Amino acid sequence: MLINLTDVLTSEGKTEEQQVVIEMTSFSNGLEEYMIVEKSPLDLKISNMSKGKARVEGKAKIVLKMNCDRCLKEVDEVLNLDIFREVFAPDEIAESTDEKGDQTFMEGYQLNVEDLINDEILLSLPMKVLCKEDCKGICRQCGKDLNEGECGCDTFVPDPRMAVIKDIFNANKEV
Repeated sequence: MLINLTDVLTSEGKTEEQQVVIEMTSFSNGLEEYMIVEKSPLDLKISNMSKGKARVEGKAKIVLKMNCDRCLKEVDEVLNLDIFREVFAPDEIAESTDEKGDQTFMEGYQLNVEDLINDEILLSLPMKVLCKEDCKGICRQCGKDLNEGECGCDTFVPDPRMAVIKDIFNANKEV
């Protein structure tokens, strides 16, 4: 979706507020695609800073359907996007003043809101998604969800530094 910033960029001191409906139904980070379960409208405040420059601020709430990194259950991850605070300028002004900010969001005097939201979601994604803080994950041997109970598999992991001693005992074992 494109928003025309001509009025704000050409009028010094002008501020404009808009509420934009987010049209995205999914988000892709290049590796995975996440469904957008819930989204609030994007509240934008666009202010002229100087000739041809505008500050764009916005807030939105998006809920993505993601998988827990330990047990693989589906989790609704809430992202509160307190966003933007970035300065934009149309291409011809940026080239003449050697200020090439985030020009990927500007198409002439229009702001591409969808690209801007995509970028903010990418920056807001958590490093690890957990269904709960103390998630136990899945068993490495049988794949059972350990949050539902123990599986009974042998979880003993021998110390690799002791492997040489174990080999000595096994070699000298009587049959």
